Amino acid sequence: MSRQRRNFSAKFKSDLVIELLKGEKDLNTLATENNIQPNLLRNWKKEFLNNATAVFDDKREENLKDKLAEERKEKAEYAKKVGQLTMQVEWLKKNLKKFVDLTTRVSLVQNLLTTKEIPASRMAVY
Repeated sequence: MSRQRRNFSAKFKSDLVIELLKGEKDLNTLATENNIQPNLLRNWKKEFLNNATAVFDDKREENLKDKLAEERKEKAEYAKKVGQLTMQVEWLKKNLKKFVDLTTRVSLVQNLLTTKEIPASRMAVY
């Protein structure tokens, strides 16, 4: 039987690390009192110290806003492209049979298969 993994809140982690940094208790004592492994507490301390500079970073919020705006723009571009491609596929499904005879359609499919532009498994759908 496997034990369920425990999740600790960020507040709990930071409180323990701050207590450890104050130096009132050593790492092993603090870990034992809170029923956690010393290595886990050591990792939390390391992560805490590595990210401490982010607190004083003035451009942190601005960078996050810029990144979010960029991701939204990218998502909108992808949605636009998906819409465009969907319309093209629907038009081809509807009109290819009307405008092209059977032999031309067969040669088109064979050409696409040889150039590997569309895999055969996808062509079966059309």
